[in-house]
Amino acid sequence: MKKILVVLLIFCMIVTLPANGFAGAKGKKALFIIAAKDYQEQEFSRPFSALSQGGVEITVASTVSGEAVGTDGAKARVDIQLADARVDDFDAIVFIGGPGASQYVDDPLAHSLAQEAMKKKKLVAAICMGPLILAKAGILKGKKATVFPTLAEQLKQEGAKYFAKPVERDGRIITADGPDSAAAFGQEIIKAF
Repeated sequence: MKKILVVLLIFCMIVTLPANGFAGAKGKKALFIIAAKDYQEQEFSRPFSALSQGGVEITVASTVSGEAVGTDGAKARVDIQLADARVDDFDAIVFIGGPGASQYVDDPLAHSLAQEAMKKKKLVAAICMGPLILAKAGILKGKKATVFPTLAEQLKQEGAKYFAKPVERDGRIITADGPDSAAAFGQEIIKAF
């Protein structure tokens, strides 16, 4: 009788696990920071989709109201102004890349959000050019990271330990190299929850 109950209990546990296996992400909140113009659409949409399917509530921030425009003309709804973003409201801060992300590379507000998120032990993630924003904020010093390949030297100059990998994780920091790694980047953020 005990064996039957144990088998039944195990079966019930397996059946009730979420299909994606990422129960820890449900109910979490992420802030996606995108450029007002020329954000990289795959780097936005693939992680957005992965996190949404994992039960993560996503808020999109930018320096414009209404909509941001991607490199190929796609539009993303902007929920809040970057200046109104509060780290305490989120479990993860995610910087989306693309050529437009250059607007945040030397932006004190973007740096402040990344620094505060690290201080408060939040997840901090960035893809493509995004890791350069983190490096300029000073949070990649001595940390393993990746970035879009043409920016590798700049990342190293800021003190990061560059690895030419699609996705790299060092503790609560997750970086990715570009659009081809966008889906894996999203999955790694979910795993980190």
